[in-house]
Amino acid sequence: MGKKSMESMSDCPESEEIPEEKTERQTGSVIETGSIISDNGKYVVQCMTIIGQIEGHYILSPQNKTTKYEHIIPQLVAVEQDERIDGLLIILNTVGGDVEAGLAIAELMAGMKKPVVSLVLGGGHSIGVPIAVAAKKSFIAKSATMTIHPVRMNGLMLGVPQAFEYFQRMQQRITTFVTEHSDISAERYNQLAMNTSELVMDIGTILDGQDAVDEGLIDSIGNLNDAVSALYKMIDRKKSGKRRSKKIINGRKLDSAA
Repeated sequence: MGKKSMESMSDCPESEEIPEEKTERQTGSVIETGSIISDNGKYVVQCMTIIGQIEGHYILSPQNKTTKYEHIIPQLVAVEQDERIDGLLIILNTVGGDVEAGLAIAELMAGMKKPVVSLVLGGGHSIGVPIAVAAKKSFIAKSATMTIHPVRMNGLMLGVPQAFEYFQRMQQRITTFVTEHSDISAERYNQLAMNTSELVMDIGTILDGQDAVDEGLIDSIGNLNDAVSALYKMIDRKKSGKRRSKKIINGRKLDSAA
């Protein structure tokens, strides 16, 4: 190899990543955690998926598609702390799952300062409802559905008043969270959850995309482009707000040339 070729190779930055290697790394991230970081040159967005059944303190069967809360929670913290990431896009297609794990994810999302947008595709059922409404802006596809029903527990339980009181308190936690992060009232949410005329083997209500919006549960009907566009607008507003705040120090507006 000639001297010129050696020099040209030494001029290449060590951190430069080959496109094929970047693609493989992104694919690996999707397989392992169900998330990916997208960078189009102007916006850096973390995309996370809530799919299948939300797994809590017990490991589910390998045949089940699951979202593990011990994977999602650290990722949410990392997104909030990483200055390189501008916003978060949550894609939901879940049947629900562990109540406390779902509420933990929803609480973290709701407490983030960074722009967060959710999009329900397929289904956002049961404990997936609080996660969907936890975003600062929520969307649902026309073909998607959301199931609202009271808390249930599998397995044996004692038929004592304390057990029923526990269920009521847990249901109240869900109702309070949903109503605080959406436009549906607690009374209406409980009516939908306790509906006995729609589901044959259960109680509750299934809402399609437009119904979820009409009830005030979800903000808008939309697709991927709508969700991404809304996220970009939120990021732009946040960035412009930061630029304005930098011009003011100790209550004094600085000169633009300073």
